[in-house]
Formats: sequence, structure tokens, C-alpha cells
Amino acid sequence: MATVIRLARYGAKKRPYYHIVVTDSRNARNSGNVLEVVGKYDPMQPKDSDKRVVLKMDEVKAWMAKGAKPSDRVYKFLANAGVVAKKPVPVQTKKHLQSEKTQMKIKDKAEKLAKAAEEKAAAEAAAKAAAEAPAESAE
Repeated sequence: MATVIRLARYGAKKRPYYHIVVTDSRNARNSGNVLEVVGKYDPMQPKDSDKRVVLKMDEVKAWMAKGAKPSDRVYKFLANAGVVAKKPVPVQTKKHLQSEKTQMKIKDKAEKLAKAAEEKAAAEAAAKAAAEAPAESAE
């Protein structure tokens, strides 16, 4: 029998509450054919709360030694508890980035704006110097 450690939903509508259960992988999520309840998960609790995920570590380790495989969500809980190693984060694609051509246009536009700002600042400084020069000669 292939056993899994997964979530079984309990709680009212829009107020989820989960039991972390060991069951046969062929059973439905809430079939009731549960071998053992090894923890609780309350997503309504704050993320830093101790009551959000409660695991019976001895029982979880015993079932994993017998070959029970955790679901993805339960695996994350176990990784946060230090029972298993965290899965590596996959490298994200760069499809969300703009094309090289667009990036070059943006860079050129920024350079033009910076150059224009420098020229404007230089012109203002020259005008200010010119305005101060006649005032000094009048004295």
C-alpha cells in the first residue's frame, strides 16, 4: 500500500482547517479512511503563530521511515520544522523581462535625459555667473 502524508480539509465554509493525515494514496482527500492523524494546520492563524502548524514529530518520522511520502505542502511544513531538507528553488525564466532592443531604447532615453539635465544645469550656472559679474563691476 502506497501511503502519503497529506492535508484533509475540515472546518466551515470560508474558514478552512486541516488535519495532517497518513492515508492510502488511492483514497479521496476526505474519505475518512485515515490511518493516523499526525498534525493540524490552521491557515487562519498568523504566519508566525505556533498554533498554525502543529506536528507530532515522532509519528511523522516513523511513517516516513515506513515509506510514506509527504505532499508538496506537507513537505514544506516538514522542511520548516527541520525534518527534511528544503527543495531548491528553480531558476526563473527571463520571459518577464523586456527585449534587448527595448532595454537599449530605455537606456538611450535615460542617457539623453541625463545629458539634457547637465546642459540645463550648466546653462543656469553660466547665467547665474553672468548675472553676478555685472553686479560686481557696478560697485
